Amino acid sequence: MPVRAEHDRAVLAALLRRDPVLHAYQLGDLDDFFWPYTSWFRRGDQVVLLYHGAAEPVLLAFAAQRDGAAMAALLDEVAPVLPARLYAHLSPGLERVLAGRYVLTPAGAHLRMALTDPGRLAGTTAAGEVLDAADLPALRDLYAVAYPGNWFDARMLDTGHYVGIRQGDTLLAVAGVHVWSPTYRVAAVGNVTTRPQARRRGLGAAVVAALCARLAESVDHVTLNVHADNTGAVRLYERLGFTRVAGFGEYTLTVGAGSAASAG
Repeated sequence: MPVRAEHDRAVLAALLRRDPVLHAYQLGDLDDFFWPYTSWFRRGDQVVLLYHGAAEPVLLAFAAQRDGAAMAALLDEVAPVLPARLYAHLSPGLERVLAGRYVLTPAGAHLRMALTDPGRLAGTTAAGEVLDAADLPALRDLYAVAYPGNWFDARMLDTGHYVGIRQGDTLLAVAGVHVWSPTYRVAAVGNVTTRPQARRRGLGAAVVAALCARLAESVDHVTLNVHADNTGAVRLYERLGFTRVAGFGEYTLTVGAGSAASAG
């Protein structure tokens, strides 16, 4: 079955909704907010997304274990038309498919987590106010100090789903979203951080709890990505009712000789 570029959102939604937690980011990117920045490839039931809205293109290729071979076949056929440099989120084993074309620089193992026990949120005091465009300077200041490697786009504030705790004019903690789609009923929590001097005071848990309460009004699935070795964050999310549902790797990919050896 040949690979094809897919432009039909209804087709893509039907395929991705088979596992809305695994594919939460892709479902969110079907919204008008992100759709103009996306390219989609399909082979049978498998779908790959190339997102162009970041500083460098981002490839998302997630597959359930039973679909690993089918996704690998799709990636193998898509590889020749991908950019010379990109960032990628790949289910385990898929990196080997791209190793023949790219030098892969690992950016760490990650976990996809989902809010499966929202009742636990009741045990945390939710706090924070909704941020908007006027808070952008304070938010950028917080990220520069506390989370310089974030994936924040100022347009994300337009979702109305960034919650922060401030002291005077200074933001101490924030929790936001990478995607939020009431149409497809999914959200991905992201860009969560606390100013270093304000940590260990429960502020991170408070803003995440407040955000999740807001999201529950419009979506059925709340997910997030977290570094697998960030044990403190993983424990925090587990206390709030999130569970681990999948692992994946993040990589920087650059076309170059010797790429097969780099995937090790």
